[in-house]
Amino acid sequence: MKLKTKLLITFLILILAPIMFTALAFFGISRYQMNAVKKLYGIENTSYETLSNTPAMLSRITRDAYAGMKAKAGTDPDAFLDAEYLDSLNLDLEARYSFLVVRKADTYIFVGNDNDFDQEELLDSLPDYRTHNSDQDVGTYIGGNLQALVKQLDFSFSDGTRGTAFIVTSIGSMIPEVESMVVDSVLVLVIILVFTSLILTAWIYKSIVTPIHHLQVATKKITDGNLDFEMPAGGDDEIGELCTDFEEMRRRLKESAEEKLESERQNKELISNISHDLKTPITAVKGYVEGIMDGVADTPEKQEKYIRTIYNKANDMERLINELTFYSKIDTNRIPYTFDHINVNAYFADCVEELSLELEEQNIELAYFNYVDEDVQVIADAEQIKRVINNIVSNSIKYIDKPKGYINIRVKDVGDFVQVEIEDNGKGIATKDLPLIFNRFYRTDASRNSSKGGSGIGLSIVKKIIEDHGGKVWATSKEHTGTVMYFVLRKYQEVPAT
Repeated sequence: MKLKTKLLITFLILILAPIMFTALAFFGISRYQMNAVKKLYGIENTSYETLSNTPAMLSRITRDAYAGMKAKAGTDPDAFLDAEYLDSLNLDLEARYSFLVVRKADTYIFVGNDNDFDQEELLDSLPDYRTHNSDQDVGTYIGGNLQALVKQLDFSFSDGTRGTAFIVTSIGSMIPEVESMVVDSVLVLVIILVFTSLILTAWIYKSIVTPIHHLQVATKKITDGNLDFEMPAGGDDEIGELCTDFEEMRRRLKESAEEKLESERQNKELISNISHDLKTPITAVKGYVEGIMDGVADTPEKQEKYIRTIYNKANDMERLINELTFYSKIDTNRIPYTFDHINVNAYFADCVEELSLELEEQNIELAYFNYVDEDVQVIADAEQIKRVINNIVSNSIKYIDKPKGYINIRVKDVGDFVQVEIEDNGKGIATKDLPLIFNRFYRTDASRNSSKGGSGIGLSIVKKIIEDHGGKVWATSKEHTGTVMYFVLRKYQEVPAT
């Protein structure tokens, strides 16, 4: 049986069965109650309206008793001082779910409470004596915890003292009221059941059938290789959670597919970059070798120049191959770190000394400033930090566009860290490019016709090494003025013995 058929049958049962049984119960109870009212209280012409009107019913069942009390007060008010008369009157009222209270001046001389009320609270709630004549046959409603209808009869005793007789009718203990509540409850129950059935059926349909349809459509799209859609959010039930999980799966599949495409694109770009950057020195090497073979370098000076150039180009190729090898280790998280205690002063002095020879040949001035105490140490891999410095300096050299270039290296003590600053007077980096320079393969000059070369992974290697050391790297730059690269390493601090 299909789900829609089951839902239809469920809907019919939820509607028809409650209505049928409620109607039968309502008819039987209402007929019984009208006969009981007629027999017990002598009220003729009872109807559904009489049963449902609580004040009218309470007023009618004590009307005769109130009229008798009123007549008695007019002819013999001192009768309300007679205990025997008050007991008989109260007994008659008890058959009508009521009782008598008599007050002389401010003193209550008779209280026929049947323990349905708190006597102190009741007496405090009774109305005061009325100096003007008024017909209180209808009664006054007292709410709160009492829930009673009070009829008040004001009169004067023979000695001139004011008196008041009250007929107190308990609403909570009245059979007509109970039956009225039953009728009202049944009617409300029917309405609730109808609307509940409609809402429940619609909710079940929406929470089951609709999400299943969405799942079917989404599954078909994924089967066809389409991941560019969004699964509608489900509810808080199991099917809603299934839809949420399905959307998460689709999103991850899409991210995986996009990452795969991006990886393929980057690999193609890397191959293209490496091919271009290898071709340039190889072409130069071949040219100088052919010059030697053809006798162009016919003097010892020329031969030495050609051989030195070939040597430098071979070093460029070796550096490029090493960079590519290191990049593959980054992807597999297999960078071979050897951490050790490094004296900051001695280490950076050695690095600057090595760089000065290379920069001097390229007519670039190198300045070194050390603001760190002699005993400051860091825990780092000396070889990898040297790679960081070389990559940053090499990147600076590529983009120095001034006739006289300079590179300043500053080492500073910044609290718990050692901060290294490498400044150049190159062409600078545009503001829009600055947040991207540490991304893999990102080049501010994307043209492959550029003479700058480089694979575009040098600064991404810098970021990876520094972050693996627990540090941070960033840059500031101003176009046509220069760039400053910063990185920090945490200082080594001995923990005092306790």
